[in-house]
Amino acid sequence: MNSTMILAADQPFPILPALVLVPILGALAIALMPRRRPESLRQVAVLVSTTTAALSVWLLTAFDTSEAGFQFTSQQNWIESLGISWNVGVDGISLFLVVLSGIIFPIAMLATKPGHDPKPYYAWLLVLQAGSMGVFIALDLFLFFLFFEIVLIPMYFLIGNWGHGNRVKAAMKFFIYTMFGSAFMLVGIVSLVVLNAQGTGGDITFDIVALAENQELAQNTARWIFLSFAIAFAVKVPIFPVHTWLPDAHTEAPTAGSVILAAVMLKLGTYGLVRFGLYMFPEAAVWFAPVFLTLGVIGILYGAFVATMQRDLKRLVAYSSVAHLGFIVLGIFALNTHGIQGGVLQMVNHGISTGALFILVGWIYERRHTRQISELMGLQKVAPVFAAAFTVVMLSSIGVPGLNGFVGEFLILIGAFAANRWWAVIAAAGVIFAAIYLLWAYQRVFHGEPDPANEDMPDLKWSEGLVLAPLIGLIFFMGIYPKPVLERMEPSVNALVAHIEAEVPGFSEPTATVLAVGDADEDLATVDEEVDQ
Repeated sequence: MNSTMILAADQPFPILPALVLVPILGALAIALMPRRRPESLRQVAVLVSTTTAALSVWLLTAFDTSEAGFQFTSQQNWIESLGISWNVGVDGISLFLVVLSGIIFPIAMLATKPGHDPKPYYAWLLVLQAGSMGVFIALDLFLFFLFFEIVLIPMYFLIGNWGHGNRVKAAMKFFIYTMFGSAFMLVGIVSLVVLNAQGTGGDITFDIVALAENQELAQNTARWIFLSFAIAFAVKVPIFPVHTWLPDAHTEAPTAGSVILAAVMLKLGTYGLVRFGLYMFPEAAVWFAPVFLTLGVIGILYGAFVATMQRDLKRLVAYSSVAHLGFIVLGIFALNTHGIQGGVLQMVNHGISTGALFILVGWIYERRHTRQISELMGLQKVAPVFAAAFTVVMLSSIGVPGLNGFVGEFLILIGAFAANRWWAVIAAAGVIFAAIYLLWAYQRVFHGEPDPANEDMPDLKWSEGLVLAPLIGLIFFMGIYPKPVLERMEPSVNALVAHIEAEVPGFSEPTATVLAVGDADEDLATVDEEVDQ
């Protein structure tokens, strides 16, 4: 067994079970409260969600940066005869997705209020938070699948009951697509645990560490099972061409639903590709890597082109997610430290930036009751503070240096260039296209003289600024000083890459040489000698 992946010692306080249990208890409390006091329902929901966020931040501060394995583990037998257990833990790969899930839910709740029936609205949001936490901490395949499916139900009702326009159609499309992918994964899970037990001659287990470190599957069998998992995660990301449910779901969802969908739920797919694709099926991941690199680059360019043509501002942001998620897939399947680390970092960055964009677009809709770009003009003149906040978030999404989006994309491109330089070159064009569609949209919405209908649009309120402040603060912090984030990710990413190298004969991590400043003169002299020769 790879020693770097052995679970860390149990912690005295079961913080990971608490991350799931607190929002579940909060949802039950709201279900028992009377409907006649909607503000009390909101206060309870925000309090519970903020408590969960505080626990996730405490988890971050207590995390051991030198440990590559899983920490804060908790394991209890559940269905012993089938080898199913409550088995949870976090490492540097899942840590910041847990923290992101903790932070984004109270912000989404504070950003907007439901138009009607707040009681089930807040209850479903808390169930969704519990399910999202469960996905990122589960170390048992059955438990992971359970949480992976639980999150579909609240999001379906949030879109269908509190969405806009064709909300029922969008909710049904979202549910059918994701259930279709989950069916493949369920077959893959059953096949994996049964065939692996037959190969090892031991008992059935759903423990992902045991399945990854002591796997006995034929090469073709492992590739087929990897594909069944990959289909489920590709739909959830979503990767081109199974992305068509995403723009409709984003466009019709309520603001809080769009924020959580972009910031958290889409990461269930990218996280799954890392945790269950690369870790559990390293040989298959290497074999399928060219396919995913190609689909990632197609997604980058396709998302950028289609976003440029959108007339609905929210739909434009939705298609920008397709492009950004293509970058994440590109980094993951570069199969090296820079690429994977950049991909994981960009999961968090995308959640912060795109989540903030959806909040701002939602506030524009609340003020103007339209998202049509042609009906929005000159907002910078009547709402300068609002325009300033939108500018910062937009530049973050573009990937301007000094803001969080740049760091992740830079690492991804370094890793991708080492793995397949032509895909990296083509993907780099996506950064340019992102600048085109976002800056053009900003110009049409905020510049110029305001239309008569826009002259009375209120500027950003203090309460709204306080809601947005944590996200803008993270945009600057992670862009200027990403070291605390990267140093917590790096040991786990290094261990994952070492695991792939150990399990795949002949595979060596594609690396890009980075020159140290102190070695520059010596290296340049060597280059001059080679040129002379």
